[in-house]
Amino acid sequence: MSPVPQEFELALAPEIAYDEVACERALLAHVGLQPGEADYVHVLRRSLDARGGKVVVRIRAVVYIDPVPPGVAYAPIAFRPVPTDARRVLIVGAGPAGLFAALRCLELGARPIVLERGKDVRARRRDLAALTKQHVVDPDSNYCFGEGGAGTYSDGKLYTRSNKRGDVMRILRLLVQHGAPSEILIEAHPHIGTNKLPPLIAAIRETIRTNGGEVHFGQRVTELVRSANRLQAVRTQTGEEFAADAFILATGHSARDIYELLPAAGLLVEAKPFALGVRAEHPQALIDTSQYHGRGRGEWLPAASYALVHQTHQGGRQRGVFSFCMCPGGYIVPAATAPGEVVVNGMSPSRRDSRFANSGIVVAVEPDDIPVELRRQYGPLAGLRWQQQIEQAACAAAGNTQAAPAQLLPDFLKKRVSAELVDTSYQPGLTSVDLHQVLPSELAARLSEGFAAFGQKIRGYVGESAQIIGVESRTSSPVRIPRDRDTLQHPQAANLFPCGEGAGYAGGIVSAAMDGERCAEAALV
Repeated sequence: MSPVPQEFELALAPEIAYDEVACERALLAHVGLQPGEADYVHVLRRSLDARGGKVVVRIRAVVYIDPVPPGVAYAPIAFRPVPTDARRVLIVGAGPAGLFAALRCLELGARPIVLERGKDVRARRRDLAALTKQHVVDPDSNYCFGEGGAGTYSDGKLYTRSNKRGDVMRILRLLVQHGAPSEILIEAHPHIGTNKLPPLIAAIRETIRTNGGEVHFGQRVTELVRSANRLQAVRTQTGEEFAADAFILATGHSARDIYELLPAAGLLVEAKPFALGVRAEHPQALIDTSQYHGRGRGEWLPAASYALVHQTHQGGRQRGVFSFCMCPGGYIVPAATAPGEVVVNGMSPSRRDSRFANSGIVVAVEPDDIPVELRRQYGPLAGLRWQQQIEQAACAAAGNTQAAPAQLLPDFLKKRVSAELVDTSYQPGLTSVDLHQVLPSELAARLSEGFAAFGQKIRGYVGESAQIIGVESRTSSPVRIPRDRDTLQHPQAANLFPCGEGAGYAGGIVSAAMDGERCAEAALV
């Protein structure tokens, strides 16, 4: 049996491509078949193409006219309870890296013990409400910390270029198995949405616990117990000690205390590049009109997104300015992890139906861009301290609350305080501030150059309806935890496996999940 024809691609109008019945009819007609004459229409990929003057959706598919061969349709993974004497793998952090490391441990017959400093997804919501409405920051339960990590309350973007690190489709299928919509298996740029992620994360937790794993909340690691070149256990703020055969450190990009615990235990950390800037917010209708060539979105097209990049040259150094984590139809949220800081991030619900579009616009930062005095004082943690200083400056500028400093984009380019700000999706509120007084001068200058360039690419991008909100500082960690390229072990602790975004080896939900699986496999060699 063979597919007839072989894999093919067809460009369809959005109103056909996004209508399941009409799409299948069009695909069958392309191969000369009528409805009912094929056993299976297998859509492999669906991608929106707005590059030309006409917006189309490209569908890649295979039509089977005989019974579907094994392996084409997805079969869920059958998790089984691990034996009571199985090897113990302690996983610090219940974000994508930690959770997928735990699932992989179960598959390989090991017992995962997951420690999460924050709360489960249901209890975490109350702390997010307090952060948004009362401006109260819980250092252990916020948009970055808690079950699912920073990815739980985010757009749920699942696009990654990290195909060489693992099986992307395997990760997507596991997400579908735990409640994600099946459309993520075919979309070129899949996303789940912040409203659908919490129950999915809870379902993964249930799989872990049902099959012999453990998940413990409210367990912030405060000490690494090391003997010679191995970890023996970790201690938490509750006074409990957890021992294991292997340890996976998957704490995310904002767990600053972990970067201090490692040197305290005699373990190396190192500086790495990161990025820092602001969130730009526009009316979604403006982005739709620009990206869809003046036609607007209509009934069938999704909220439009954009990707922008510009190279700047200042002080003899080239640094990129680029869009990051663009959230069409989304919201800007407060992402601070300690009182006295203001940090912003973006998220979108599954429908992406907010009237706002937002994106991080950030400048690439190299370790030697950090002020010399900080590098001398803090060594590899200098970038972390610089990041923190800027977040504290943003908080002070906005009145020491979670109201964020903001400026109309034309006023930022002219270095003047905005007399009046426009509507925003950021619920804690905005304070009109000259962001040149918050951001380091060279970084602000590079942002200005980048915004001017972006205004040439998207009509209205620097218009009066555009404003920027600060600061976008948690794009990634400024610190890397070293590990061997092949074994994934820390060079000074043979059973410690630095993992995911926090260790400097991933940049999003899918890449973190794949890294979690790799670390689980390495830990069980």
